[in-house]
Amino acid sequence: MMTPQKKATLISSSVAAILTLIKLAVGVASGSVAVLASAVDSILDMFVSIFNFFAITNSEKPADEKFNYGRGKIEALASVIEGVIISLSGVFLFYQAVKKAIHEEASQYLEISLIVMFISTIITISLVLFLNKTAKETNSMIIKADALHYKTDVYTNIAVFVSLLLVTFTGFEIVDVIVGGAISIFIIYSAFELIKTGILELLDKAVDESIVEDIIKIIKEEERVNTFHLLKTREAANKIFVEVHLVFDCLITLMEAHRVSDKVEEKIKNLDKNKQWEINIHLDPYDDLEIDHQN
Repeated sequence: MMTPQKKATLISSSVAAILTLIKLAVGVASGSVAVLASAVDSILDMFVSIFNFFAITNSEKPADEKFNYGRGKIEALASVIEGVIISLSGVFLFYQAVKKAIHEEASQYLEISLIVMFISTIITISLVLFLNKTAKETNSMIIKADALHYKTDVYTNIAVFVSLLLVTFTGFEIVDVIVGGAISIFIIYSAFELIKTGILELLDKAVDESIVEDIIKIIKEEERVNTFHLLKTREAANKIFVEVHLVFDCLITLMEAHRVSDKVEEKIKNLDKNKQWEINIHLDPYDDLEIDHQN
C-alpha cells in the first residue's frame, strides 16, 4: 500500500536525483564551489530520501512477537543518521571552499549556472510545500526531517544564485568562496535539531509537557480516582505510549474500576486523534507507592 509518507519520499528522491545530475554537471564544469556545494547536498538528499522510504516502510509494520512495541523508533534513528550525514556534507563543503580560496580557482559557465540554480530553487520550493503538507497530515518525523533539509536547500540555492550573480558582474571569486563556506556552516547548524530530536526520542523522552498536564487534568477530574502515580509517557513515530497507576477506593468492584479506567483512556485518546495511543492503566486498591516509600 502506497501511504502518503512513502509517496512523499519517492517524490523527494526523484526530485533530488534530477537536481543532482544537473547541478553536478554544471558544478564540475564551472568550477563554482557554491554550485558544487549545492550538488553534493542534492546527492545526500537523494540517498537520505531513499533511506527514509525504507525507514517508513519498516516503521509502519505492526507490532509482533519480536518487536512488541512496533518499529516506530526507526524513524528517530533515521533522523539521527540523516542529521549526521548532513553535518558531514557541511564539513566537506567547507573544505572545498577553503581549497578554492587557497588555489584561487576561477569559475566558468556562469550564465548556465545561474539558469540551473534558478530552476533548482523553484523546483525545491515546490517540493518543500508538498512535504510540509504531507508532514502536517501524517505527523511523520521522517517527512518533517525531509521537509527541513529541503527547506535548507531553498536557502542554499538562493544564496548560490546570488553569489553567481555577484561573481558574474564583479569578477570577485571570493564571493563564491564566502557563500560556499557560509552554506556549509548553515548546513551543519540545521542538522543539529534533527540529531537532537532523534536522540531524545531514542532515549524515550517524555512527550510535551502540555500533553502530560492534559493527561493529569483528565485523571484528576475523574471522581472515582483517589490519586495516581508512576505516570510515564514516550513517543515513537506517530504513536504515544502512556503508563499510569490509578488509585481507587478498596471497596470499588473490579468491574467499576475497569469502566472508570476505560473512560479515562478514551478521554486521553481524544487529546489528539491524529496520533495512535497505546495506554496501559494499572488499577490499585490503595496507594502502594506511598506504602513502599514509607517502608
